[in-house]
Amino acid sequence: MALLGSRSGLVGLRVSSRVGGESSRIVPATRDRFCVHLRPSTRAHRRLDRTVGNESLCTPRERDLAAEPKFLHTGWESSSSSSSSSCETGIPVTAFGGNGDEYESSNEAKIKVIGVGGGGSNAVNRMLESEMQGVEFWIVNTDAQAMALSPVPAQNRLQIGQKLTRGLGAGGNPEIGCSAAEESKAMVEEALRGADMVFVTAGMGGGTGSGAAPIIAGVAKQLGILTVGIVTTPFAFEGRRRSVQAHEGIAALKNNVDTLITIPNNKLLTAVAQSTPVTEAFNLADDILRQGVRGISDIITVPGLVNVDFADVRAIMANAGSSLMGIGTATGKSKAREAALSAIQSPLLDVGIERATGIVWNITGGSDMTLFEVNAAAEVIYDLVDPNANLIFGAVVDEALHDQISITLIATGFSSQDDPDARSMQYASRVLEGQAGRSSMASSRGGNSSTINIPNFLRKRGQR
Repeated sequence: MALLGSRSGLVGLRVSSRVGGESSRIVPATRDRFCVHLRPSTRAHRRLDRTVGNESLCTPRERDLAAEPKFLHTGWESSSSSSSSSCETGIPVTAFGGNGDEYESSNEAKIKVIGVGGGGSNAVNRMLESEMQGVEFWIVNTDAQAMALSPVPAQNRLQIGQKLTRGLGAGGNPEIGCSAAEESKAMVEEALRGADMVFVTAGMGGGTGSGAAPIIAGVAKQLGILTVGIVTTPFAFEGRRRSVQAHEGIAALKNNVDTLITIPNNKLLTAVAQSTPVTEAFNLADDILRQGVRGISDIITVPGLVNVDFADVRAIMANAGSSLMGIGTATGKSKAREAALSAIQSPLLDVGIERATGIVWNITGGSDMTLFEVNAAAEVIYDLVDPNANLIFGAVVDEALHDQISITLIATGFSSQDDPDARSMQYASRVLEGQAGRSSMASSRGGNSSTINIPNFLRKRGQR
């Protein structure tokens, strides 16, 4: 859905979401008012309505439908009177129920986030601390001691492979992680049952994450749950062994999920200063996982300016294969446009989004976010993507944000030659080969490690 405007005001609205194969009806806007009736959905019926006095662009049938309690009314209100003759730039966007009360749907999709292993559990811990709404959190691990420290409720901590590992962990061996998940498969199935969508998140390269995540995702897929894998690959300084194990784990995971988003930790180093502590670098990786999950879940679960139907999300993400994620945040006068540009130019994007056949994107701002800021971000993204791409858009208000806009974008449906996972693996291999070559040269020259230059991948582009 794109809101189309100009400096003089709102001039149109484009809706590209599809529900049940039927496209939403579009009613052209005037400068003063607009009405769009979105088709029925699994979550709710939605409608945008703009009137002047008693006059409305909506048909009588649409007015009758809107009177039904199952509709969510979302409107744009100007600070001026209802008879105002123009849509002022900077109109605040507000959401309200048909009777003025907060709208609640009894048909909401149930989303579960499963953090597997140490890295996945850490990411879930951060998600829990950020107070994400409408999501059920679980952690799965072979390390009982690490699980005991998690803020996740005890009933949502699943210790797998108790007979095999005795709660002592997988020792960095993916085969043990895999066997542990197989041993506890019935428990995993019970934890997943009832979900409509499951995120399986893990830091690949270790034993439990690399070995157990594919098994857990496979169980979810067999239950008919929309399954999204969102994982990180190791930093180069973690060593070749973890890199190889990560790639093998990703290959196995890819066969057991609908959509797989892989985040190369090495690329995160391009966004931080050289003085960044190691612990902060790992925290950044956890935070990227959090933003990825939240960017998708919020547009389904959080009552916002523009919500997305779960059926629409499933249409784009089911059997989508390898996907990419871009994240952008900005402040100031042009924050919406700058956040959108930052998202589509994100170092996490190996391939341009213009090659994607499906896009899910979410814009989040404070209560001061305006209709025209939403439109500014939409124009940046829609000008770049394939006109035939299936696009889903959601807008959410986070009261904690002020003068700040954040955009999360998921691009799916790439051709085999543009496969993001293959490119990520090639990138990691080049980094590791470069390290090995430098080490070999240093040894042959009899130099010590203190004289070796810092590798390029550890350098911040444009040092602060």
